[in-house]
Amino acid sequence: MTRCSVQVVWLLALALALSACSTRQSAPVIDRAPPAPAKPVAQPAPAGTPAASGDFYTVKRGDTLFGIALDHGQDYREIAAWNSLANPNLIREGQVLRITPPGTTAKAAAGAEGGVIVRPIVPPGGIPPAAAGPRTEPSGAKRPYSDETLAQMQREAAGPAQARAKPEAPRAAEPAARPEPAARPAETPPRPGESDEIAWGWPHGGRVIETFTESGTNKGIDIAAKVGDPVLAAGPGRVVYSGSGLRGYGRLVIIKHNNTYLSAYAHNSTILVKEGQTVTRGQKIAEAGNTDADTPKLHFEIRRQGRPIDPLKLLPEAR
Repeated sequence: MTRCSVQVVWLLALALALSACSTRQSAPVIDRAPPAPAKPVAQPAPAGTPAASGDFYTVKRGDTLFGIALDHGQDYREIAAWNSLANPNLIREGQVLRITPPGTTAKAAAGAEGGVIVRPIVPPGGIPPAAAGPRTEPSGAKRPYSDETLAQMQREAAGPAQARAKPEAPRAAEPAARPEPAARPAETPPRPGESDEIAWGWPHGGRVIETFTESGTNKGIDIAAKVGDPVLAAGPGRVVYSGSGLRGYGRLVIIKHNNTYLSAYAHNSTILVKEGQTVTRGQKIAEAGNTDADTPKLHFEIRRQGRPIDPLKLLPEAR
């Protein structure tokens, strides 16, 4: 074979190869761009878990229901009732407790109306529109609302037969009878707990040996006393705790004076009042002692909304 023939054969082979490549179907090109990130879906709060607010408290290690009640200005028995606690001594770490009366929060007051309280509009005649039936206005004419207009529209809606009947002579609308105002009851003195104003008195006549500290190392004042000295209620109120279940206070009495103030009397040797008992200012409620203390004394606290405040700012100067 000549050199020219070899070149021709080689060119024919190359042409056949190119022709075969051109007939193959090219693979489709797929856009592999990453998909847009999905928007996070808000997860609903677990059922039965209250929203974090001042209406609830999460129990910490070492807490007692008595201490929680004292720190929030409440009666421990009421907190137990609000949380269906059969035994006030059995609470566990992490437990969420309601510490305000149910139904007193803004969310509860709003109800299912989304914060809007719906009330029917009562016209001057005293009958709500819903109770008076449907109000129709034939021929598109607007009429002033009155008992006579309402009666006329009801007759028109009753049918042609009644429309042809002789209409009754219009009568003047009778004013709605107003109930006689009840006799004003005789004024009675306010019961303990109904007023925020307290006429404070000293719980003991001894000298103050330790004062209140803003840092919280001493949440009240310590008054020197002898074992058996009388401990007096600093103001009128109701005994909400009487016992020795709060560590560091010994035999303790707590009086709730109103929705704002509590007072506490600690380290007593003897307690003379019971829970739920109403007391007056100056009434003997205990005898001083040294329970859970290194020396006989009276530890006295005043708490506003559960927060300790300096009793010396409220107690009278002279004793």
